[in-house]
Amino acid sequence: MKVEERQKFLLILTLVVVALYVGDLLVFEPLGKLWTSRLHTIKDLRNDVKEGKFLLAREDFIRGQWAEMNTNTLPSNTSLAEQQIFTAFDGWSRDSGATVTGITPQWKNDATNYMTLNCRVEASGDLRTLSRFVYDVEKGPTALKLDSIEFSTHDTVGQELTLGLQLSGLALITLKK
Repeated sequence: MKVEERQKFLLILTLVVVALYVGDLLVFEPLGKLWTSRLHTIKDLRNDVKEGKFLLAREDFIRGQWAEMNTNTLPSNTSLAEQQIFTAFDGWSRDSGATVTGITPQWKNDATNYMTLNCRVEASGDLRTLSRFVYDVEKGPTALKLDSIEFSTHDTVGQELTLGLQLSGLALITLKK
């Protein structure tokens, strides 16, 4: 092989290698990334469809739970809600034997579709009556969440206790169309 033919061959080989490298950078690598991203998108969509089918299969159960939770929320009318709370605490105190000494309700309107009632309750009694009172509040049908519980004693023996409850209730606001 002559030197001129060898130079031509090496020049053509170099141009082919450079063309393949540029082709890899400009065509194959972006196509590979695109293919990988599409695979991830397809995987996510399949998972979403699977989750949607699962939710559709459980629709009746979920709607039933939502209806039950919705009926246990406080009324959106603040005076009716407070009356319901006072009546519930009166019943719980009678059932447990605890003496409710104070209820301080405070409304917060943080969003357009719900309000929260933060309430401080003071009660007194012995350990058995106060624990029964807390149990009744926690297990009652009203949508109340106990945020904090404080026990303190007023005598040296510890028979007469004071209970401080901080709780919150939910009132859903139904928007009229």
